[in-house]
Amino acid sequence: MAITRLAHYSIRTTDLERSCAFYERVLGFRRGYRPPFNFPGAWLYLGEDETDFGTVHIIGVDANDSTGLAEYLGDRGMPASGTGTLDHIAFLATGVESMWARLRAEGVAWRDRTVPSLGLHQVFIEDPSGVTIELNYPAAEVAGLTPPNVAGAAA
Repeated sequence: MAITRLAHYSIRTTDLERSCAFYERVLGFRRGYRPPFNFPGAWLYLGEDETDFGTVHIIGVDANDSTGLAEYLGDRGMPASGTGTLDHIAFLATGVESMWARLRAEGVAWRDRTVPSLGLHQVFIEDPSGVTIELNYPAAEVAGLTPPNVAGAAA
């Protein structure tokens, strides 16, 4: 058996709508088909193709009724904040200047780093559940640019 690629990642959240809005508005995902599970959630897709079952699965945790979730995925209690032992999720991307503008408009704090030996410019953000997301852009996109100072950006 050979693993061929990552299928998706799932995030548990107590604020389903806030998490979905972040992934839709900031990262450009869209909601798509999700099976009728007995717990709240959303499947988020890149583009129109739904054959791969989504890239990000948002799992809503209802503090008043978690029986459907516990029956399907097991009882893990309320989600903790942050990435825990998982450090971050990374995506390849293009259009770093438009992402900077979107992050600024949405009030999302970020930090930049260029890795010259890899030809990558990295932008790090956190989703509403505290999961770190790394966006990797071609370093050529930032050649000659000064990344905006975002130390005071609101999260």
